[in-house]
Amino acid sequence: MQTFQATSSMQLSVPPNQCQPLKIIALGDSLVYGFGDPERGGWVEQLRRWWMLPDSPGHVLYNLGVRGDRTQQVAQRLEVEFRHRGELRNRVPDLIILSVGVNDSARLTRPNGRNYTDFAIFESEIASLLDLAQQLCPVLFVGMVPVNEAKMAFLDCFYYNHAEQYRYKTATQIACSKRQIPYLDIFQQWMERGEAWRLKRLSEDGLHPNTLGYQALLEDVLNWKPLAAYHSKLRSS
Repeated sequence: MQTFQATSSMQLSVPPNQCQPLKIIALGDSLVYGFGDPERGGWVEQLRRWWMLPDSPGHVLYNLGVRGDRTQQVAQRLEVEFRHRGELRNRVPDLIILSVGVNDSARLTRPNGRNYTDFAIFESEIASLLDLAQQLCPVLFVGMVPVNEAKMAFLDCFYYNHAEQYRYKTATQIACSKRQIPYLDIFQQWMERGEAWRLKRLSEDGLHPNTLGYQALLEDVLNWKPLAAYHSKLRSS
């Protein structure tokens, strides 16, 4: 198994054995699971490994991504997953990282088919998911990656496109803003870097990042101030 090499920007000095590490769960779809990255397992896996290095904060990170999950499915398993990841003395996790929504946005069977999750229903479901998560502990939200439209349809059935992605991610961003939940707009960042840059970082299926793409996603997450605060944050014992 390939080990993750921390970049210079990630080298943080944390006094050992001062406090207990935090417990963190990442819930969502294949972007959390890391599908498309057989070398390093995706951005969550790389972050998990880095937090286990001797000079890291030592946070415990659980990857709870499920391929194909939509917002409703993540909401259905959220509290059960949360309650079973406390580890010591029945403690519960300290942070939830969410990343979901791209599967909701897909159009079915044809480019102008119905959305997998109706937009009005999605708005209600993402609001419910955020409300539930926020009742449990602090929440961060990592947005979706723009697809390669020329590669659609995915599995000969799911038509993803930038217009629908933008619509669904904007609804998520607004819902997060209303609840003061930090939202990392990966879609906007990657679109601004240009098509040539994006295509080099997407798998052949046009939907999932490849190893290079997940490395870029990891760097985006690490450079995000709301998460960077946790790089050296330890809970008092």
